[in-house]
Amino acid sequence: MQKAAAPTPEQPAFNPRSAPDYLPEQQLRELQLSRLRAMVTRAYERVPLFRERCEKRGVQPSDIRQLADVQHLPFTVKNDLRDTYPFGLFASPREEIVRLHASSGTTGKPIVVAYTQDDLEVWSEVMSRTFAACGVHAGDMVQNAFGYGLFTGGLGAHYGAEKLGATVIPISGGNTERQMMVMRDFGVTALCATPSYFLHLLERARAADIDWPNLPLRVGIFGAEPWTEAMRQRIEQESGIRAYDIYGLSEIIGPGVGSECCAQDGLHIFEDHFYPEIIDPESGTPLPDGEEGELVLTTLSKQAMPMIRYRTRDITTILPEPCRCGRTIRRIQRIGRRSDDMFIIRGINVFPAQVETALLQVEGTLPHYQITLTRQGSLDQMEVAVEVTEAVLSDTVGGMEALQKQIADALEHVIGLRVGVRLAEPQTLPRSEGKAKRVFDNREG
Repeated sequence: MQKAAAPTPEQPAFNPRSAPDYLPEQQLRELQLSRLRAMVTRAYERVPLFRERCEKRGVQPSDIRQLADVQHLPFTVKNDLRDTYPFGLFASPREEIVRLHASSGTTGKPIVVAYTQDDLEVWSEVMSRTFAACGVHAGDMVQNAFGYGLFTGGLGAHYGAEKLGATVIPISGGNTERQMMVMRDFGVTALCATPSYFLHLLERARAADIDWPNLPLRVGIFGAEPWTEAMRQRIEQESGIRAYDIYGLSEIIGPGVGSECCAQDGLHIFEDHFYPEIIDPESGTPLPDGEEGELVLTTLSKQAMPMIRYRTRDITTILPEPCRCGRTIRRIQRIGRRSDDMFIIRGINVFPAQVETALLQVEGTLPHYQITLTRQGSLDQMEVAVEVTEAVLSDTVGGMEALQKQIADALEHVIGLRVGVRLAEPQTLPRSEGKAKRVFDNREG
């Protein structure tokens, strides 16, 4: 079956529901300011923690006269949600809350987020615009392999695709054999998943002799974990689909905060609902467009749980130049790292995305790896285990040693550190049906 052609940057996919993405800048800024003032007033009157912090700063809602005044407001951080667990940041009465979601709570109590009916309408709308930006349209068959339940990914994507007019298969994560059967038998044209799980699907499909190139699947919508441009290239080359990055946070709304478009050149933030800033992660000082820093988001329409200047810990840049797709809402650079997923080894700051970039530069490696940190005496050690192709394993001992050295050289070039490298057979490193766990820190203390 012939795959449908994806829209080109010169001919962007357009859907009437995505019209806010094309607002004239002045009109968009006026809308943002109006919504920002209303949101600050709502939080000030209804959220004690926010009001207390504003009072300490001597700031009142009436002080917000222009968008730049947002920098005078206090930040919100993830620990604020934990410290006020479960309902301390709600700005709507309990009887107006129609849904609750929560994070996994890996460091203690979960992060609880709430939605009014209007919030769910906004969520469906921005996810509908997300799918439209990725080239999905009414009539597409969407296999949703994001997890359902307390995780926001599954239901967020589900209602957005339905609002667009697509047919949704709510398969959730896991059960890989059924995923492949449904993909083939139902004629799936778009799939939502984490990129690491999609790679796992590709592997299993090859092992099952599924004729992947002749499946009607043409679009992959990937999110919930950072992934590199090299990973995108690997996915597109091996599957023949267009792979799009989407962005969201449960604390803000879930998936639907931003999305790539047909240009695949940065993530458009849906600015009529989420106001972006870039700050210096150390000082908190706002940075101009074009400079790299930490992304800070303010919800402009979230009723149940307004988030004012939420520090995402994601490192990125607001791209000032216009996008080829014609959208007027701004873009940020694809997010490949977070300020809080960094680890320090022998005094050097290392991000898992740097390791992935180095590995995928070396021919013969597969996009499955694991970083293990240990301590021998007083010296920290780092080992990178990476799966390699069957062709590499059938090579001579000298050939494998040469590949091992090549990988070590690539890693040293990227991260500035000589580390151990272990070559692993295909299918031997752990797979995840959700977010992939890459780093195992076994250092005491």
